[in-house]
Amino acid sequence: MKIVFNLSKAQVLEMAVTGTKLIRELTDACPTRSGSWSSVRRTFVLTEPDYSLEVCEAVAKAWGASAKRKIILNLPLTVEAGTPNTHADQIEWFCRHLSNREMAIVSLHTHNDRGTGVAATELGLMAGADRVEGTLFGNGERTGNLDIVTVALNMFSHGIDPHLDFRNLGAIREVYERVTRMSVHDRHPYGGDLVFTAFSGSHQDAIKKGMDRRGKIGHDALWDVPYLTIDPMDIGRSYEAIIRINSQSGKGGVAYVLDREFGFDLPKLMHPEVGNLIGKHADKLSKELTPAEIHDCFRKNFVNVFAPLELVSFSSAPVNKQTVRCEAEVRHDGKNLILTGEGNGPISALVHALDSRGWANFSLKDYRSHALTAGSESSAAAYVSLQSKDGRTVWGCGVDANIELAGLKALVSAANRLER
Repeated sequence: MKIVFNLSKAQVLEMAVTGTKLIRELTDACPTRSGSWSSVRRTFVLTEPDYSLEVCEAVAKAWGASAKRKIILNLPLTVEAGTPNTHADQIEWFCRHLSNREMAIVSLHTHNDRGTGVAATELGLMAGADRVEGTLFGNGERTGNLDIVTVALNMFSHGIDPHLDFRNLGAIREVYERVTRMSVHDRHPYGGDLVFTAFSGSHQDAIKKGMDRRGKIGHDALWDVPYLTIDPMDIGRSYEAIIRINSQSGKGGVAYVLDREFGFDLPKLMHPEVGNLIGKHADKLSKELTPAEIHDCFRKNFVNVFAPLELVSFSSAPVNKQTVRCEAEVRHDGKNLILTGEGNGPISALVHALDSRGWANFSLKDYRSHALTAGSESSAAAYVSLQSKDGRTVWGCGVDANIELAGLKALVSAANRLER
């Protein structure tokens, strides 16, 4: 009042009433007039509450406000100058002292000067306000207006329908960025590229377990995945970028990417070894790894590793109900040899065959296999864990259309990794 209008309180009140009477005269003469009138207090939060109430009461009277002829009383947080709870206290005081609460729609208009515009709005709604004004992604003067996307989706996450449709938020963001020529920050709530993405190992592990559990209990169950407040699919996002890998990522994140993108369901005991190797690779490159780069690194180091030992051919036949005899052609350091051995299965028989040449300075600790369910390969994946005589444990993976050969290749891969 002092700086902009150079008017006294009485003069400002008179100006507000005079303007309202003029609008009423014009709208009453218009057959298509709106049923409500919005009165804006320019700086509500920096004005004495009793004076704000006095002006709004006078304007409501001039408008002829009633329960059937409502007036919108817009109470702006034009400049965020206090904490969100202080703003809520002011809104609550105003709503309680308004002479006829039913005549008014109390509206909020917050800015984000202190970075708490959303919090101030939510507390203002809890304090009694009826509606809010905002902009897409907080576009507006200075630090911006209220981000209506964040408030609306916060309400949705608590079961309140704000009657705004953000089921395809990506398309809305694309239009926003194209029209305004501004960009939505990667960490912006809901709309940013990274808001559903975890790089931290502990977060990735928890998310992987939550997604695995959801796959078992069904996708119609209530959303209950750690670190993800809502299901990204609800706002048109996919699960593809939930976990991304850099040097700070952990074993669970790497396993998640290999499983979801390429169908490798690694045994849990294999996760640390694979995660450590992928992490070192990301650290060496000093960048985030794409799923393709993770897959390439995994295959290069764990899958069908044929040096210094290569399995050229293999055949087996039962000796009796408990024993299998095998004949294997192997190439070792460039030389081809025929080996034979017996065991309780093909893998055990190959171990004994290798042991006959002194190439099996290890014991078989674990074996798993499954069909690959992702990608174009119609193959099986097998995983073998070996322990050397000095106690070191390594894993190898084999991939082949024949599940028996996949297991044998996994054994050879693990044996070769022990030599590294």
